[in-house]
Amino acid sequence: MSHQAFDRNQRLASEIRTVLAETLTRRVNDPRLEGVVISTVRLNRDKTLAKIYFSVIGDEERERRASDGFEAASPFLRRELGRKMRMRALPALEFSRDDSFEYGDKLERLFDQLHTDGVMPPPAKGPKEES
Repeated sequence: MSHQAFDRNQRLASEIRTVLAETLTRRVNDPRLEGVVISTVRLNRDKTLAKIYFSVIGDEERERRASDGFEAASPFLRRELGRKMRMRALPALEFSRDDSFEYGDKLERLFDQLHTDGVMPPPAKGPKEES
């Protein structure tokens, strides 16, 4: 894929994210989607599929309800996307939970434990952290 095509896909993915986030907060009245945040959109090369990653605070039940809400709202969200964006063909929308925050937290706890156990030296203090 050329650099220009990659930039275009990134720009389109960003625009899709913006449109969906605004639509979600202003036009969707499904209580299952309250407090849900669109974190990332990834568009495949041929722009036929947009993978939308969302974040939600809560347990697995809350995550399931949000997924059900997106499944129900998907046709409406796709129509709104078509109304607000100029694309020859609208991509299919696929919603998935963004678990990168939990993954990062898990890694942070693992590093803390390694430091505590003496397996790894503590991180060096940066210039702002020194007293």
